[in-house]
Amino acid sequence: MNNQIRASEVRLIDETGNQVGVIPLREALEKAQQAGLDLIQVTEKVNPPVAKIADYGKYLYQQGKKEREAKKHTGGDLKEVRLTFNISDHDLATRVRQAEKFLKRGDNIRINLRLRGRQKALLAHAREKILKFMEQLNALVPIRTERDMKLEPRGLTMVITKK
Repeated sequence: MNNQIRASEVRLIDETGNQVGVIPLREALEKAQQAGLDLIQVTEKVNPPVAKIADYGKYLYQQGKKEREAKKHTGGDLKEVRLTFNISDHDLATRVRQAEKFLKRGDNIRINLRLRGRQKALLAHAREKILKFMEQLNALVPIRTERDMKLEPRGLTMVITKK
């Protein structure tokens, strides 16, 4: 920012977002001072580096806003809800309420239904359990599948997130 920029020339973007062109750093600093704003180096990966005339506080706010928005799209943490083959209806309802809390917080959920021994041969019944869980959860919070149901060595797994 301002005098911390080390390049001799910069590709300048003015306060309205128009590209001014490649100009010497001193001239860019003078234009920023005349506008009563700061000269902010946007990227130094290109030659010459890109610099923008803007209010530094507002620029930081916009960058933070972009990061928060990007985090929303990638989702928060990945939380796991474990189900068993012989889960009772009340226990299933408890897992649904817990999953609802995770989704409202913005987290993604991995549903893991553990299968042991002979249970691995009864995949249709296991899929029904997961679908029943998803129906109950969808009644509370609109959801979408991030990763489809997948058979793994220890059981069925899928990842869901809030719409």
